[in-house]
Amino acid sequence: MGKGGKDGEEENMAAWLIGVNNLKIQPFKLPPLGPHDARIRMKAVGICGSDVHFLKEMKLADFVVKEPMVIGHECAGIVEQVGTEVKHLVAGDRVALEPGISCSRCGLCKEGRYNLCPDMKFFATPPIHGSLANQIVHPADLCFKLPENLSLEEGAMCEPLSVGVHACRRANVGPEKNVLVMGAGPIGLVTMLAARAFGSPRIVIVDVDDHRLLVAKELGADETIKVSTDVKDVASEVQKIRKAMGAEVDVSFDCAGFSKTMSTALGATSSGGKVCLVGLGHTEMNVPLAPAAVREVDVVGIFRYKNTWPLCIEFLRSGKIDVKPLITHRFGFSQKEVEEAFETSARGGNAIKVMFNL
Repeated sequence: MGKGGKDGEEENMAAWLIGVNNLKIQPFKLPPLGPHDARIRMKAVGICGSDVHFLKEMKLADFVVKEPMVIGHECAGIVEQVGTEVKHLVAGDRVALEPGISCSRCGLCKEGRYNLCPDMKFFATPPIHGSLANQIVHPADLCFKLPENLSLEEGAMCEPLSVGVHACRRANVGPEKNVLVMGAGPIGLVTMLAARAFGSPRIVIVDVDDHRLLVAKELGADETIKVSTDVKDVASEVQKIRKAMGAEVDVSFDCAGFSKTMSTALGATSSGGKVCLVGLGHTEMNVPLAPAAVREVDVVGIFRYKNTWPLCIEFLRSGKIDVKPLITHRFGFSQKEVEEAFETSARGGNAIKVMFNL
């Protein structure tokens, strides 16, 4: 498939989200290559929870899919062509792509907080097309060259890892900060790996699922704790967490984002510490904020990331972080495999990161 474009050229194909649980591989016409752009042949694309959510619901928070959209945003590939003004890349370079294009003109962009840009154009956030395609065109300054010792799959993993890196920066994680991570899904795990790379000496991670906790332990968590979904257990679980840490909980990352996980994080974090809300399970929560506030526990939020790719690549290149064990399933780029891959990711179970090899 994918043959039969004009002049015998191969036709560019992409995975389009057409409707609820409806993905179709169809032609995808690329925009012309601008002077500062690069045309990239996609080689590795990961499935994120948000992709699955769009497939099941056709919406996520305030973002609604109103017309067919190409899916996917965790990606890496090989440069096929660069625009006339591009100096740092040549055809054949292997690159990891940062998926969000900010306006660079608003106050937030000028402050350096471009992840909060109101005019952000982000892969596979409606109405912007994503990157699960044979080829895409992207600004060259958002394409980061991969060192020889990194695979294209590891390049694609820079996107989820960026969330963990940005969270650690926001929460000032360092060698004197003991870290609690609520939730051992893909984002909880990359946050744990990032916290370790930032120098955290002790990390405790909690989840409701035994298998995920086992994976977390294998990836280097100091202690794992199985918790319930019952809000009545918060007080006893806070005690368990403190005991497992054996020291102050300086920073907590809530990578689930439910009333219960946030209440637990607020209760477990020591006075003067920080709670960073990473996961967005609930938009509204009932949490005991006042008791935490009077202990000067700071609550910080994060949205995506900014300026993280060079550090992610360096962490992976140097071996400070190994994301390879997170990639549990691989699929090719056919109609059948695209459907199977999304089903595998949605089912959860022992799937952590599902990756397409194009």
